[in-house]
Amino acid sequence: MRGRGRRRTLLTTAMAAVLLGAWGSPAQSQQQIHIPADTAVVTEHTVTIGGETIPYRATAGTMPVYDSENRAIASVFYVYYERTDVQDRTRRPLTFSFNGGPGSASVWMHIGYTGPRFLNIDDEGFPVQPYGFSENPHSILDVTDIVFVDPVNTGYSRPLEGVDPSQFFGVQNDINYLSEWIRLFVTRQERWASPKYLIGESYGTTRVAGLAGRLQNSRWMYLNGVVLVSPTSMGVDRGGPVGEAILLPHYAATAWYHEALEPDLQARDLSEILPEVEEFTIEEYIPALSRGGFLDEARRDEIARRVARYSGTSVDFVRNNNLSIPITRWRKELLRDRGLTVGRLDSRYRGIDRDDGGINYDFDPALTAWNHSFTPAINMYLREELGYETDLQYNIFGPVSPWERASDNTAENLRQAMAQNPFLHTMIQAGYYDGGTDYFGAKYTMWRMDPSGKLRDRFRFETYRSGHMMYLRQEDLETSNEHIREFIRASIPPEGTPAMH
Repeated sequence: MRGRGRRRTLLTTAMAAVLLGAWGSPAQSQQQIHIPADTAVVTEHTVTIGGETIPYRATAGTMPVYDSENRAIASVFYVYYERTDVQDRTRRPLTFSFNGGPGSASVWMHIGYTGPRFLNIDDEGFPVQPYGFSENPHSILDVTDIVFVDPVNTGYSRPLEGVDPSQFFGVQNDINYLSEWIRLFVTRQERWASPKYLIGESYGTTRVAGLAGRLQNSRWMYLNGVVLVSPTSMGVDRGGPVGEAILLPHYAATAWYHEALEPDLQARDLSEILPEVEEFTIEEYIPALSRGGFLDEARRDEIARRVARYSGTSVDFVRNNNLSIPITRWRKELLRDRGLTVGRLDSRYRGIDRDDGGINYDFDPALTAWNHSFTPAINMYLREELGYETDLQYNIFGPVSPWERASDNTAENLRQAMAQNPFLHTMIQAGYYDGGTDYFGAKYTMWRMDPSGKLRDRFRFETYRSGHMMYLRQEDLETSNEHIREFIRASIPPEGTPAMH
């Protein structure tokens, strides 16, 4: 059911700060676009989840970022969904959701994963027309309220007039202002008593891992859970032979999907193949690469044969790359004989290049397909259903360069937060076909996050037969949302439970 208005506010009126439209279209850049630093549009809706009708309120608005002198310096856009038939919010979870990039809006998980509306795509995630959206029967709104947040220069979020935007761009800069923004949001909405969660995807995992530590140590806000969707390394070192070898399980999964493996491997299910490839990678491949050109020649031949067998390529191709296959070359090589390439963020997607020579593909067919379907849907949804009207361009991807990355120690920030807070749990979700943030790399990061093993019972690791946005495949949309539901329920302790090790 669509709902419009308890209150509707036009956002093109001069309510607060004035922004020059430097990040909009050429036509917009010739005029001033007024954007409020602090306002909201509220509408009422329902969604059916698991056969139950859930009433909810959607608040689409902006809230300011303040500097150290309490001056508003940016306007952050958000959409807040709260279930309205809940009487006691002290036990009602509140979840903040971020996407990545950096420079990406929250659109992907907003209308593609956990929110109450889902964009029009086919069951495997490919674009369809007409563009649009419908109910999301798998949304987690039944178990948690959700806030989708767009960092500065993404979505409708912008620095205010005269403010240098570079102060928002960097690992610690990002964590610092967003932690204060979350504190202010929780305070305004009177949600300090609620169990709190962070969900981040891709670079958003770097963001939420750092936020877990910053919120706890600087804002004195303790979380119950962090969900890392398609995580980055979060500062964990994957250099040298580890970084060269660790992609092999992703290669094997992709080759299996495209039926490019040797017949005996192809006849087996993926669940049987991948443990074998993972074991080979850790026990044999990484040690072999560690010896470089000094590896015994017979052993070199054996490793080349095994890597070729699992990666769907030839022994000559592996040997010519010194046993270590760069992923960009592999994407071009795997289906070269068919005149096709495979995607970066989801290797199930196939692309067509200008020619079949060369060592790199022309474009990522996965990201191209997703931009095709998400951009119309979010613009339609925010304006037509949520009543948020503005001339500002919604930045699916916004300008945030240069981004300072040297201070990334966010995996350790999260580990410390977990060590200090016995209630804090972490779940990782990863797709086998994600070549941007590969699933085995995510598993390695989890292993390295907890070298003592004392926190391992508070980690959960889930994988899916899809890519970076595993939720775009209908089967995985249902499963991955259910995993979040289970995670939330399991990480809320019984009433009166003390926080102690």
